[in-house]
Amino acid sequence: MPLFVRRRRRLAPLARALVASTTLAALPGAASAQTFDDALTVGRGQLRTTVEYSRDRWHEYWEGSLERTNENIGSVTTRAVTTTAVYGVAGGLNLLAALPHVATQASSGPLSDMEGWQDLTVGAKWRFLRARLADRATLGLTALGSFGMPTTEYTPDFLPMSIGLGAKRASARAGVHVADRTNFFLDATAGHTWRSTVKLDRPAYYTDGELVLSDEVAMPDVRDWAVGLGYQDATWCIPVMLMGQRTLGGGDIRRQDMPFVSNRMDFTRVGGKVMYTVPKLRQLILSVGAARTLSGRNVGKSTTIAGGVTTAFRPF
Repeated sequence: MPLFVRRRRRLAPLARALVASTTLAALPGAASAQTFDDALTVGRGQLRTTVEYSRDRWHEYWEGSLERTNENIGSVTTRAVTTTAVYGVAGGLNLLAALPHVATQASSGPLSDMEGWQDLTVGAKWRFLRARLADRATLGLTALGSFGMPTTEYTPDFLPMSIGLGAKRASARAGVHVADRTNFFLDATAGHTWRSTVKLDRPAYYTDGELVLSDEVAMPDVRDWAVGLGYQDATWCIPVMLMGQRTLGGGDIRRQDMPFVSNRMDFTRVGGKVMYTVPKLRQLILSVGAARTLSGRNVGKSTTIAGGVTTAFRPF
C-alpha cells in the first residue's frame, strides 16, 4: 500500500497544528544571540528581541535507518516565524521566552497543509562562572532550565504535516563558552528533555510492534548536544556548529506507514550563521543562516535557511 495516502481533511481552527520540527533541528545559536541553546548571557537590564523566519525542506527521509523518497508526499516544506525575547535580570541571570508560528506543506499527494501557533517555551539561564584563562581567553559556564507547552489544540497525530508533537517539556542544559583574545571562540552545550504523555483523538494505536488500547502515548526523553567554533568582533559574529539529537526510546516508522508521534527521531546536523551589527545603529543586528541534516533516523534529510532581525535596548 502506498505510503501516507490518507484522504484530505480540514481541521478545526484550534486543531491546526504542531510541526515535525522536532524532526527538523533549529539553526545553531550564535555567540551574540543568547538563545536557549548557547552558553551566552545578556547584561543586566538589557532586553533582546529577535524575529526570525526559517524555511526547512526535505525530499529524502529516513524510515528507520533506510533512506528513501516517497512521491505521495514529494517534498515537505516547513516555514516558521519565531519570536524570541531575552532579558538580563541580574548577576548573569537571564529570562527567556520563544514562540513560533509554523506552517507545513507537501508538494504532492493528498495530505493537507497545516499551520498555527506551536509551543511557548520559557526558561532561565544562569552564568555561574566567568574566569580568565592564561591571560588570553575568557571562560564562561552556564546552566539553563526551561519549560514548554502547546499554545493551541493542534493535532500531533498527522505527521509529517503536524506542526509539532503536542507534549509538555522540561529541559536542563549546561553550556561552556571560551572566547580568545584573537576574537575566535568555542561553544559547547548539552541538554536533556523530559516529555509528558500525548493524547490522541483515537482509542488505540500500534507502535514498536505492539497494539496499545489507549489514547495516551508515552513520549521518550531526548538528549541533544552542539559544539562549534566561530569569530566575533564588534560588527560580525560567524559561528559554525555541529549538532545532534538522540531519542531515548521509541520505535521506527513502520514500512509503508506514516510517522508516529513517539517514534525515535535522531539526527546529526551541521549549520552556520552570519550576524551583522549595524555600525551606526548598534541596537540592530541582522542575521542569515543555513543548516543541513547529515544523518538521521525517522527524520527528513532537510536543508534549512533562515534570516532574522534582533533589537537590543534597555527598557527601564
